[in-house]
Amino acid sequence: MLKKLLLTFKIILLYFSTTVFLKADLIEPNKLIKPKEVIQIQLSGLMKNDNHFKDSGIEQTWNFAHPENKKNTGPLPSFKMMIKSKSYQMLLNHISHTITVVGSSDKWAQFEVIILDKEKIYHKFNWQVEKYTGDGPLKDCWLTTMVSSPIPLGSSI
Repeated sequence: MLKKLLLTFKIILLYFSTTVFLKADLIEPNKLIKPKEVIQIQLSGLMKNDNHFKDSGIEQTWNFAHPENKKNTGPLPSFKMMIKSKSYQMLLNHISHTITVVGSSDKWAQFEVIILDKEKIYHKFNWQVEKYTGDGPLKDCWLTTMVSSPIPLGSSI
């Protein structure tokens, strides 16, 4: 009985230590990450949303959301619901994406993002990042301030 209890405890401990380790694997903003790289990190996460743990891609995307953007989308559970809604669900587990610079300055950058979703339909987004000017650990980090509603571009077939 004691051996079985110890084995169960070890399995539970292993599960939680692995989960914590994987959440620690998410990339955190830092001032060395360039604007296009921010979007690449977010899209790569969304492309393999459940790769590390359930909704790890959405959480990765959340890490790079500007604090003002987070105020508009609500806390993480609300953000998850928004991404899973009909408006943005095509981002989850998409097949491919391209990122093209539309304009930039030393404080902001805007990109055209085209994704091919898992239904083989193309969608275009306008994606904007800005350099955070507040205090704290996010100072001078590039963070997402806006993602437009998707514009369907049609099927790849």
